[in-house]
Amino acid sequence: MPRTLPSPDGLRFAFGTLTVFPVEVTRWDRGAARGGMLCAPLAGLAVGVAAAATGLLLLFLGAGSLLAAVATAAVPAVLTRGLHLDGLADTADGLGSGKPAADALRIMKQSDIGPFGVLALVFVLLAQVAALAQAYDDSWAQGALAAVVSATAARLALTLAARAGVPAARPEGLGAAVAGVVPVGAALTVTAVVTGAGAVAGAFGGPYDAVRTALAVLCAAAVAELLLRHCVRRFGGVTGDVFGGVAETAATASLVVLVLG
Repeated sequence: MPRTLPSPDGLRFAFGTLTVFPVEVTRWDRGAARGGMLCAPLAGLAVGVAAAATGLLLLFLGAGSLLAAVATAAVPAVLTRGLHLDGLADTADGLGSGKPAADALRIMKQSDIGPFGVLALVFVLLAQVAALAQAYDDSWAQGALAAVVSATAARLALTLAARAGVPAARPEGLGAAVAGVVPVGAALTVTAVVTGAGAVAGAFGGPYDAVRTALAVLCAAAVAELLLRHCVRRFGGVTGDVFGGVAETAATASLVVLVLG
């Protein structure tokens, strides 16, 4: 039976590949990749806390909610070297090209960003900033919670995208290294844990916020799953770019849910 519990090697893999934190990845085998993808939400939690802290600091210093929201959205991009946003843009270009799988994958590997990628980046970032600004307007605590939940939900989407049965579109690259490494049962367990943790965090604002926060996590996972399945159909599997696109989609979906109602 494959090991499904996170390990020190898994933690190093998660933080070393998904963030810029100074963590050395000592193992690149499938076992370390499995642990790393199981630990992905923990890396997201760290990124989200840093983003929330930045936004709260600006608010404390007298900045408005819009500027705090921009900074909050910028921190995850900085802490991930912009890889997820780059993946979103490349995935949008590949999907928007209408080309066969091989040609679409070749377009995604190009260093430039096409019109579909630009549009995806613009609308996703606008949605994230608008939602964060609204959350900060409601209360500083709501804005901070939104930052943490969205970053964690984004990395939960990576765990689910790396589950068994989801093939890699290419034989090389980070996508191939992590595709299919997480047992389905373990992915569902991590989803339940993250959803429950979100509900507990939201409960500080009352029962309604507890339900809404849990729903935000689940909706983020569902929307990311739709994109994942579409990419698998179009490209024949996942790539590192698809993982990035899935993460940004989940982050945006969770923020939207958190500010509705």
